[in-house]
Amino acid sequence: MKIQTILATKGTRVITAQAGQTLREAIGLMIQHNIGALIVVDEADKPVGVLSERSILLAAARTDQFFEQPVREVMRTPVIVASPQDDLESVMQTMTVKRNRHIPVIDQGQLIGIVSVGDMVKARLDEYQGAVETLETQIVGE
Repeated sequence: MKIQTILATKGTRVITAQAGQTLREAIGLMIQHNIGALIVVDEADKPVGVLSERSILLAAARTDQFFEQPVREVMRTPVIVASPQDDLESVMQTMTVKRNRHIPVIDQGQLIGIVSVGDMVKARLDEYQGAVETLETQIVGE
């Protein structure tokens, strides 16, 4: 299975933040869109970091001036990306080894989506369910 299959189901909408925004603004975006991470982009919309719930919690534990910090001080870098043609297995392996729960998807230099560990698990479960249904059909049909 390819990443493009997941994006075909999930969609390609990506909520982004700028590195200079405050964490208060970024958290507001995450709450508004009910998401667990934002891709931080530069002026040309190129990913420069990932701001996740985990990175926000770690920042909150370190300072009393938490809400006024710029996103750039908290975001995770460097950005690890996937392409639509990448295999699910290889992206899952990268996410596990690098401990990234969210990876932006880039196609021809453009941000076209984001995949999460949850997206990967759902895709894998759907794939297994399809295989089980096929086997059941074959067994019952015989």
